[in-house]
Amino acid sequence: MGNTIRAGERKVLEIEAAKLYTHSPLSIPVEIIHGKNPGPVLMVNAAIHGDELNGVEIVRQLIEKIDTTKLKGTLIAVPIVNVFGFIHKSRYLPDRRDLNRCFPGSEKGSLASRIAHTFFTDVAQKADYIIDLHTGAIHRTNLPQIRACLSNSDTLRMAQAFGTPVIIDAALRDGSLRAEAEKNGIPVLTYEAGEALRFEPIAINAGILGVIRVMQELGMLRKSRKKVPESVIAKSTNWVRAENDGILRTMVTLGDRVSKDQVLAYISSPLGHVEITMTAPKDGIVIGQQTLPLVNEGDAVFHLAYFTEDNDSVGDKVGHYIDQVIEHVESKDESITTGFIAVPNQDR
Repeated sequence: MGNTIRAGERKVLEIEAAKLYTHSPLSIPVEIIHGKNPGPVLMVNAAIHGDELNGVEIVRQLIEKIDTTKLKGTLIAVPIVNVFGFIHKSRYLPDRRDLNRCFPGSEKGSLASRIAHTFFTDVAQKADYIIDLHTGAIHRTNLPQIRACLSNSDTLRMAQAFGTPVIIDAALRDGSLRAEAEKNGIPVLTYEAGEALRFEPIAINAGILGVIRVMQELGMLRKSRKKVPESVIAKSTNWVRAENDGILRTMVTLGDRVSKDQVLAYISSPLGHVEITMTAPKDGIVIGQQTLPLVNEGDAVFHLAYFTEDNDSVGDKVGHYIDQVIEHVESKDESITTGFIAVPNQDR
């Protein structure tokens, strides 16, 4: 990038990604925080999908917390990768391409391919480790979870340090930042939490706590005496889909443990004379779900994770994790959102 940031310094850079119709440059904001002491380079980025906002706030708060005199190594903070999508509150770029399917990109390709190339070459490849922050899509919400290629021992170590209750051993998708970085020997965690176009305190605070824990594990920050919550690796996941069109009434929410054949939701006609039930195919934990109460046949409504460990044990860990994050949010005097339920600070 042609810039020099000395030890103990921090600098904001603008990486030109493209131009508007007016020829005004559109750039990706990047803050480089170079610790006073040597150590690894970690990139934390958000909004590869422009409508996924929780990660933007995670990066903002993370930057405020970092003291260069106590940092070993370098933090590359990128709050908004897909600037076009962010401006238009859209997941996609103007050419309707998904930026997270365009890596490593090309200097002479489509708009998405050119942005992917610039970001990957000028920023991502400078990192030793990456944490890629995401949320669910619009009208879908996710329980805080890590998705990663766990066959890489460094990636597994980072995933366990992050401390979400659920870790998913997710296959690499061609064209994603995670897949391309792993090909280049850079371990990547994908953090998923919350819903698009929303700020959700639990998702945000869980993300901040997780990133800090990873930095401690990598030796970038001094380790805390607090015990990292124990994670459980899901052996498999799947979406339960609507078998009819109608109005959805959900009976479970994020983090709930469910048993085989348990009713997850009812789908009814507007007058209620026709009603079907959605049931769990087997024991599991709800890690994602649709938030819109209107469904078409075939819509993915509930994302369930399955474990070799006892379902009750996993459910207890999820509950304990959410309680810890709620406690952390309450200590900051904020409102709390868990699933669809807003829990206000009782002191207000």
